[in-house]
Amino acid sequence: MKHRRRTKDLKKRATTVGLVLRPLGVPLVGEGVAMLACLIPSLHYADGSHWRILVAALLTIAVGAALLRALPRQAASGSSDRRLSYLTVTLVWLVMTLFGTLPFLLAGIERVDAAAGLSPLNFRFSISFVDAFFESLSGLTSTGATVFADVERLPASLLLWRSLTEWLGGFGIILLVLAVVPSMGLNKYSLYTAEASSADNTGKTSTSMRTMVQQTLVIYASLTLFFVVALMLSGMTLWEAVNLTFTNISTGGFSIYADSIARFTPTQQYILAAAMFLGGVNFALLYNFFTFRWRRLRHKLDQFGFYLALTLAGIAFVVLSLHSRNGMALADALRCGIVQTVSVVTTTGSVVGDTNLWWTPIVLLFLVLNLCGGMAGSTTGGLKVMRVLILLRSVRTTLANRLHPNAYNPVRLNGRPVSDEMVTNVMVIFIVFVITMLVGVLLLMLCGVDATESLGAVFGCLTSYGPGLGSCGGFGSYAAFPAAAKLLCSTLMLLGRLECLTVFILFLPGFWRNR
Repeated sequence: MKHRRRTKDLKKRATTVGLVLRPLGVPLVGEGVAMLACLIPSLHYADGSHWRILVAALLTIAVGAALLRALPRQAASGSSDRRLSYLTVTLVWLVMTLFGTLPFLLAGIERVDAAAGLSPLNFRFSISFVDAFFESLSGLTSTGATVFADVERLPASLLLWRSLTEWLGGFGIILLVLAVVPSMGLNKYSLYTAEASSADNTGKTSTSMRTMVQQTLVIYASLTLFFVVALMLSGMTLWEAVNLTFTNISTGGFSIYADSIARFTPTQQYILAAAMFLGGVNFALLYNFFTFRWRRLRHKLDQFGFYLALTLAGIAFVVLSLHSRNGMALADALRCGIVQTVSVVTTTGSVVGDTNLWWTPIVLLFLVLNLCGGMAGSTTGGLKVMRVLILLRSVRTTLANRLHPNAYNPVRLNGRPVSDEMVTNVMVIFIVFVITMLVGVLLLMLCGVDATESLGAVFGCLTSYGPGLGSCGGFGSYAAFPAAAKLLCSTLMLLGRLECLTVFILFLPGFWRNR
């Protein structure tokens, strides 16, 4: 009897391990295929990194294929244990990041003189593991923070790899898997909400999860193709258009140039701003708009209206401030104000000027806009405007109830009452965000980073904006940060991308208890 029970427990554990590890296979294979795409610029520009990228790609594909082959396919109905979804999502992001470091590490190998005693193997890594992990996670979380002070010195293969990580991560690794895999043995909606707890279900339809994600992918890919063509027609090369479309439609912000997007023409910057803005719009709304399903748009109008109003108000303030306080010509102030404000609201991180030199109230406004972010169900970071709107309307409702205690004044969104549970969840996420920011600033200061840069780095990494304040703001980088600070910033990026709760849940004592 005891032996039978032990055998049953072992089978259950093996099934659980399979449910958690098997979903890692498809993302790793996909990541390896993306690495193979980096061979094209490597061979075209003869940067000498092609064999190293090939090794990284084949190793990643081999591990992914091994996981798919070794672990049995689970029942198509999916596990209802939400704990597995939270664990799987976190593991997918961490494992993808670890394998994403391979191109940086292998392409960063430098030969040295063995006689000098620098390395008995006659080579060394010019890019440290901490830097590679930071850059890989920054790309996959579409944060855009970088440790490379001069990205133009990187081989072409790594430049495209950085752009690809942002394009893949901007859409969401789990969402890509749900779009192409019929079943992973886990509850699809649990996986979806575990990756993005801001998942907008205010306008739920009968559309299946897989169909909805596939529709979103169609819009994402179509917008990518459209903006590549638009940028090429504006005068960009194919190389520039592809990389900058990948990093701006994903609201990531990496660039192939040290001055981000500042060197491009006003027309090209406006096109990139349009890509950022659409990247911050709910993809279900975009799909319904482009397929002429006008009736379904009303479910998102409150959020889109607030997102648009927030963006326009920010642009107006920044343009007037740059013109009156920083002495910019009106045309330049208009261009910088529009492009930079859209970049901030959508947490993209593309830069058109050194914002460290701008009027201080502009910088403070940018921090607030960073925290707000774009719409739920988009590629942006931050709290999302849906939550900010619910918070503001909760305040208004509370004040109204004080004045009329017997009246029924629910919080409404798109004309519908918002449940008390949703309001509570929004408040909890807001509180967790604030506490995480405060703790993050304190820990960065303990790592030796000054207060201003600590504040900027926490906002930049937790909201997925990327650039911070001081040396890591504007055209700067995180290169001067100590290793401990870089690891802490990497943690903040992951927390921001998974919106804190998904990761923090793993540390609850009850999470690991058998049920």
